[in-house]
Amino acid sequence: MWVEFVDPADSNQRFRCDLTWLTSSWSCIFGSGCAGIYENRPDDGCCTLGAHFTDKDDVSRVKAAVVELGEDEWQFHSAGQGGRWKLKEEGQLKTRVVDGACIFLNRPGFPSGAGCALHQHARLRGVEPLTVKPDVCWQLPIRRTYRTVELGDKSSYLEVTITEYDRRDWGPGGHDLDWYCSGNSEAHMGKEPVFRSSASELRELMGSAAYDEMAVRCEAHLVAAQAARANGSRKLLPLLVHPATLKALADDAR
Repeated sequence: MWVEFVDPADSNQRFRCDLTWLTSSWSCIFGSGCAGIYENRPDDGCCTLGAHFTDKDDVSRVKAAVVELGEDEWQFHSAGQGGRWKLKEEGQLKTRVVDGACIFLNRPGFPSGAGCALHQHARLRGVEPLTVKPDVCWQLPIRRTYRTVELGDKSSYLEVTITEYDRRDWGPGGHDLDWYCSGNSEAHMGKEPVFRSSASELRELMGSAAYDEMAVRCEAHLVAAQAARANGSRKLLPLLVHPATLKALADDAR
């Protein structure tokens, strides 16, 4: 189910938000059941391919974090020195892949723990991971897209869509993924809905004023979904509740 509203910070912009996704119980389960996108690399999560950068600011943010990372935090510290943590692939700048996965991914057995060195660095310093990680890494599996909408009177506005980055959004390569979290009930076990658990990321993507407007609508959507469930309106639930969340609820009730 979708909702649209004018951006409080820009009257020429409208948000189109996927309430079904934003109120789902998805949560990142890296290290707690995540199967990885490739069956033969189950410990990588979604870090096998490395991360493509979106712009110069994206690169600069990670570059600043690299300077702060110590050898005790980053397994491939020596391999990434001298700017060797990034490279160009088919004309696009991305993080380098070392030993089969992103250079920033600490592997199981590393003293500081497995997982993204940038993410761990941010947590240790009490800052949001989005302040040090590549855009694609902290945004997934939230997706923001833009579209110019032309109206009958020849005026127009910018439509900003906030939704799920699902398997199809990877393009043809999405079919090659052996497992992907957003559509799997195993990852829909979060204690809070996405709009709450990913509030920092959504505020960064939307702006605080727009996020607050969206959150009000998400809260109302949760009430509607609960009412539908209480009334036994099962046919309505797939429109109100994300299919993977619905399956997780059913599995939990068994």
